[in-house]
Parts: sequence; structure tokens; C-alpha cells
Amino acid sequence: MKLSEVKDALKDLTQVRFVLPDGKRVPQHFHVTEVGRIEKHFVDCGGTVRRTALINFQLFTADDYDHRLSASKLKSIIEVSEKMLALEDLDIEVEYQDQTIGKYQLEFEDDQFHLVSTKTDCLAKDNCGIPVSAPSLEEEVQKSTSKQCIPGSGCC
Repeated sequence: MKLSEVKDALKDLTQVRFVLPDGKRVPQHFHVTEVGRIEKHFVDCGGTVRRTALINFQLFTADDYDHRLSASKLKSIIEVSEKMLALEDLDIEVEYQDQTIGKYQLEFEDDQFHLVSTKTDCLAKDNCGIPVSAPSLEEEVQKSTSKQCIPGSGCC
């Protein structure tokens, strides 16, 4: 989800809710303690130099149970951050403290922001000798059902 999509979603909300991948909600008294631009400049295991950039939101939950971050307040925090940091319309990464700091992608559905688990990956599989994974059974079923006879196609 890009920064512009977050701002669009906030226009129609009064209350901001974040949902963890397991379906539990981030407590309503959370704070957005940071909005920033994160750049990563690195060499992958195949020797390719890469750069990535994203916008980072850090969520924090304290013991101030009466705190509630409204959609308009979050939107104003984002707008101030955009001006002060010259933020571009980049993908969002959300950090949230669980057992350790988790990093999540963000999706919006049913008037809630959903934190989506991220995974590591090898960016140079061909150079590292890592085989490209075979399609899953679900993918194979989808392929085979999409090749079935469609009414009116002349194959039936």
C-alpha cells in the first residue's frame, strides 16, 4: 500500500484500526511514534547492488489507555511528515512491537488497516543455485480449471 492510498483511506474514517496477521487488533490506544523514509542500499548474494526506499510508520502501545488516534490526526501527522521529509508516494512498512519488532506490509479492507507479514527472500536465486520453486497444488488446480471448456467456445 502506498502513502497516497493510506491518506485516501483516512478520508472516510473517524477511527483508525490496525489488525495483526493473526486477526487480533492493535490496541486502540496505540501511538504512531514515527513516520519516516527508510532507504536501503545493499549488495545481494549474487553481487548486484540494489537500492530500495519506503515510508515507515512505527506503532507503539503504552499504558495511556484513554489515548485514541483519530483518522484526521493521523492524516495531519502524515502531512507534516511529507512536508518536513519531502516524502514521495512510496510503499508503507509498519513496525510494531510484539515479541520483537515486527515489520509488516499494509493493506486496507473493511475500514481497517491490516498488517501483512513480510518474508525474507533471495534476490539472486539463479546465481546462488536456488531452484525456482515448483507451482503449488493450488496453483496447478487453478491452471487446469482455467483450461476447462467454456460455454460458447466450441470445445463442448
